[in-house]
Amino acid sequence: MQLPLAITLIIVALVIGLVVGALLILLIPHFKERRAKGDADKIIHEAEMKANKLAMNAKLDAKAEIAEMKLNCDQDIRERKSVVVETEKKLSQREITLEKKEQMLISKEESLEAQKENYNTKIENVKKMEDEVQGKLDSIIDELQNVSHMSTNEAKEEIMKRVEERMSKEITTYIKNREDEAEEECDAKAKEIISLAIAKYSQDVTSEQTISNVVLPSEDMKGRIIGREGRNIKSLESLLGVDIIIDDTPEVITISCFNPIRREIARLTLEALIKDGRIQPSRIEEIFNKTTKEMDLHVRKIGERTCAQYGITRVNRELYKYIGQLKYRTSYGQNALDHSIQVGILAGVMAAELGLDQTLAKRAGFFHDIGKAADFEMEGSHVEVGARLAKKYGESDVVINAIESHHGDKPAKYVISTLVEAADTLSAARPGARSETLENYVQRIEQLENLCKSFPGVSNCFAMQSGREVRVSVIPEKVDDTQAFQLAREIKEKIEAEMTYPGQVKVQIIREFRAVEIAK
Repeated sequence: MQLPLAITLIIVALVIGLVVGALLILLIPHFKERRAKGDADKIIHEAEMKANKLAMNAKLDAKAEIAEMKLNCDQDIRERKSVVVETEKKLSQREITLEKKEQMLISKEESLEAQKENYNTKIENVKKMEDEVQGKLDSIIDELQNVSHMSTNEAKEEIMKRVEERMSKEITTYIKNREDEAEEECDAKAKEIISLAIAKYSQDVTSEQTISNVVLPSEDMKGRIIGREGRNIKSLESLLGVDIIIDDTPEVITISCFNPIRREIARLTLEALIKDGRIQPSRIEEIFNKTTKEMDLHVRKIGERTCAQYGITRVNRELYKYIGQLKYRTSYGQNALDHSIQVGILAGVMAAELGLDQTLAKRAGFFHDIGKAADFEMEGSHVEVGARLAKKYGESDVVINAIESHHGDKPAKYVISTLVEAADTLSAARPGARSETLENYVQRIEQLENLCKSFPGVSNCFAMQSGREVRVSVIPEKVDDTQAFQLAREIKEKIEAEMTYPGQVKVQIIREFRAVEIAK
């Protein structure tokens, strides 16, 4: 009985085991599926979070980009609006100028028509007078023939002799009056031509400089420019021909030189060395040679472009370099190239009004200061240097004479030379064209004060208002009230005789007398 029971138990155990195994076999995929589903849900959740994060970042980036684009668009719109406004201003100014020119032309035409009618009336009156005189002469001749039995020729000679004797004084007076009228008309015409030339042209003003500044990326760069034992800065100064000033000014060095071309080459060389970073004598020389060649090419292009722009043709190619160098030269704050262009245009306008060769006058005015581009390289004044350059490069005699005579060094042989001299004066003397340098200003103030101190009885003097007023203190015991007026007049006359100054100078004599007593 025990054996079948054991077998039964075994069988039951096997069946249970089989059932449990079958259940496990059936449940394992289910558990795996649930686990996989959980992992999938987790992955999907993480993916959704990442997607949301990416979407949010994308939205932020898009908003930032849109904001930046909006700022750029706004800035572009503002710039274009400013350009449009500036263009409108220029157009309105041009319209005003054209209207003024039109009014001037209309008034000129009306004046010419009136003069023409006046001349026609005078001609008709003269013809009538001639007819009357001829009739009187014929009647007088007939009477003379009847009375004296003279021939016609004898009667005419007798009448003409008497008329000449009677009218000689009147003719002389008439000629003198006509000469005076012609001189007045010439002066008026000259003023009209000059005012018309000035009205047709205006030019900006620049500042005269003898130094240039170079901005450094950091203070450490000063030490690298100086170099070990100063070898870099010595090499720079000897090669560039300038003074390099390194002081306490943060991140800035100063280049000082009176030659503007050399100063500009030094500035460009230093900027290239700072950008390159290799500052050593061999590299300095390499960069300097490269910059010099680039500068030569640059000034030539400026010369070519300027001549093409203002219609100066058939120019020797070697002159382009000197024309371009004028851009870097100033005189009393006025740019030499702009001044030359202005003188050329003014001379051309005046020549056109006088019926002369406008192109030749414009050329003579344009080249009148060409010597300023080379007076640092050649000996002599800019007038002498300019005349040599013009002769060397085949300019005409009119141009050469205009260069030689525009400062009165030689007499003007041609009318165009006189026009160039007048245009040069106009360009330099117009308000705001030139400014006085500090050195000349200090010398003028010192000269004014020393001149006042040279008079006896003067205790002290002070120049005020940029030299437009001088106050002179006198010793009251030596100069009384009456003598003070005489002293002011003498100082005024001496200032007018010995000094050159803009505007006028007001002289004030201060005489102060103090009576002092001390009560004890």
